Order: sequence, then C-alpha cells, then structure tokens
Amino acid sequence: MLNENIRNIRKAKGLSQEELAVKLNVVRQTVSKWEQGRSVPDADMLICISELFETPVSTLLGETVTCSSADNLEAISEKLEIINLQLAQRKHTVRRIFHIIFITLCVLILLAGLFLAGLGSPYLEWDFTDPETAVVGTFYHAFEWIFFRAAPIIFAASAAGVLLTRKKQ
Repeated sequence: MLNENIRNIRKAKGLSQEELAVKLNVVRQTVSKWEQGRSVPDADMLICISELFETPVSTLLGETVTCSSADNLEAISEKLEIINLQLAQRKHTVRRIFHIIFITLCVLILLAGLFLAGLGSPYLEWDFTDPETAVVGTFYHAFEWIFFRAAPIIFAASAAGVLLTRKKQ
C-alpha cells in the first residue's frame, strides 16, 4: 500500500525516482526499494515525503479518513512497524521457499547420480553401426559426461544454499 502510494503520487507530481531521491537527499535505489515494497522509509523520512508531496502522511500510508492525530510520530511509527512486520514475514516465506528448493535440488542430484551410476553406461555395449543407435548413444554419453562433471558443483552450491537459508535461532 505505502509503496504503491509513493509511486503513484510521485508520478502524479511528474517526478522521476532520481529527482525524488535528490529532493529527499537519498540515492535512487532507496526510492526504488520503497516503491517495490522491499523497504520502508523511517518516520522522519515519511514526514519529509509527505511535505514534499503536499500530502498527509495518513494518505501515504493508505488511510482515506483524515485524523488530526494521524500525522504524529507515534501513529506513524505504529504503522511502519506493521509494514516492517509484513516485510519480515515475506522475507521469511521467500527464505523458506528457497530452502525447500535447495533441499529438493540436492535430493534430485543424488537420486539422478545413483540412477545413472546404477545403469553403468549401457551404451558401451550398443552397436554403433546403426545411425540411430549411434546418435542416441552419443547423446546419452554426452548427458552422462556433463552430468557427472556439473553435478558436484551444483550439489555443493545447493548444499551451501541449504545452509544459508536454514532457520536462524
């Protein structure tokens, strides 16, 4: 809500992210993060944005009803705390999804490696005088060769991903 309001009001005022950043004395990437919902401005910055846009802070935060107490720092801080909690929850969910993806990738690499090792390169016994068999055998060998060279690297990266995305206590 806050991110959309900042973006919409900025565009309505005819300002680019760079121009807004210069007026607020921040870098453009900060404005971009606000508008993407990846971070939120602190209470003082929110007041500066409000003054620059000539818009009440309550409007920036998504309220349609104007209250006289809505612009005080305590009310703004409470709303920013809620937004920060929502961002933290989103970050936790994304971390969990990546953790599951990395675990799944590790398991799939192990299973595929065991399956290919169990087959024992059956193409070595094929008759390669037949063109179709030769093509299939060549592709099978190429896949096996690439897999056993790339799998350890991908497995190590996935294992590192599992460790980096585990729940911190």
